[in-house]
Parts: sequence; structure tokens; C-alpha cells
Amino acid sequence: MNNVRTVSDTKRTFYTLHTRPINTIYRRVVEELMVEMHLLSVNLDFSYNSIYALGVVTTFDRFMQGYQPEQDQESIFNALCQAVEQEPQRYRQDAERLQALAKSLPANDLVAWLGQTVQLNRDGDLQAQLQAIANNPNFKYSRLLAVGIFTLLEASDPELVKDEKQRNQSLKTIAAGLHLSDEKLNKDLELYRSNLDKIAQALVVMADVLSADRKKREQRRQQSTTPVAPPSANE
Repeated sequence: MNNVRTVSDTKRTFYTLHTRPINTIYRRVVEELMVEMHLLSVNLDFSYNSIYALGVVTTFDRFMQGYQPEQDQESIFNALCQAVEQEPQRYRQDAERLQALAKSLPANDLVAWLGQTVQLNRDGDLQAQLQAIANNPNFKYSRLLAVGIFTLLEASDPELVKDEKQRNQSLKTIAAGLHLSDEKLNKDLELYRSNLDKIAQALVVMADVLSADRKKREQRRQQSTTPVAPPSANE
């Protein structure tokens, strides 16, 4: 008997947990992330790690930036994790821990650690996870893991990720140490950065539309409340 959850099962669970409608511009983002997390969760070679969690949290937070009503963001994120039978707090806590760690390390040390050319006595869980990735020939790579790696580099040195040569060299070192494809890593991160640009542009357009709509509503309101002058006695 096949009890593997389907994408439909996951979506049904999500919309049971988060019952408010999702704004159109963000619905595709949420559903694509949901499907990606679902497909990984049912893959036998996939295993949770904190870098993947950081990738999930970063992807969600950046693509959902500006979402209104703002208080719905937490409900959507929680439903997303629970729909794939995961604990949202675990994702948030692991992501915060890794970001704080990356900010405390020089970029060269972080790259060497992620690339397993050195081992730092800073976070035993992360070290164990890095070794598990490097030593598992069947490790299930994902775009979300790539985003997690990129976020660590960005937290350590924001200028490094802006410099194409330094960024590519760092990713090559990390990919080699973890036995990942640096070609896949670069390709996924190029797409990630491109999509971030697109969503930023869409938000600017949406803000302009909303601003124009507010101005029109205000003009109509002012016109409706402006008192009409009574006809003069000479008329």
C-alpha cells in the first residue's frame, strides 16, 4: 500500500491551516516553494539540515517581503512547514543560529569551513551536517540548500557575493569540499538572484498602482465632501 503523501495532500493541508486568501502576486511564490519542499520531503535520499532550513526561511522572507496584511506572513510560513510535516520553529531557530554564526566569521574562514578544508570548533551540529553532506554519495542536493549557502556568504561578507569573481571562487571551493556540482550551485543561485530582482520590480509597480489608487480615492472623497455653494440671489 502506497502511503506517500501527494502534492495535492500537502496543498490541502496548507489551505486547511491557512484559511485566509493569499494575494495574487505572492500565491505562485508560496505554491512553488510548497511543491519544492513537498518533493524533497518525500524523497528517500533527502535529509533535513540547518543550511537547507536557512534556504527555506530566506527564500520565504525575501519573496514575501511587503506582503499585506503583514501579520499573515507568520501564518503562511507556519502552514507551509506544517503541510510538509515539519516544525516551523525549528526552521526559524536553525536559520537564526546560522546567520548569527556567519556574521561572526570572516568570509575566508567561513568558505574554508563550508568547503571542509578546515574544521572550526564553533558549531558541532553544523560540522556534523557538513561532514554528512560531503560523505554521502546519495546526498539529495536542492536549490534551497544553494540559497542557504549563498545566505551564509552574504551574512559574513555582503560585498563578497556582489563580486562575481570572489563569489564564484567561494562557491567552487564549497562545492568541491561538499562534493556538490558547482555548475548546479551557480545556475540555481543565478536564477534565485534573477527572481529576487523580478519580485522587487513587481513590488515597485504594485506600490505605484496602490499609490495612484489611494490618490484617486482621496480625490473622490474630497469632491464628495466639498460643500456645494448655494445659488446666488441674482440667479
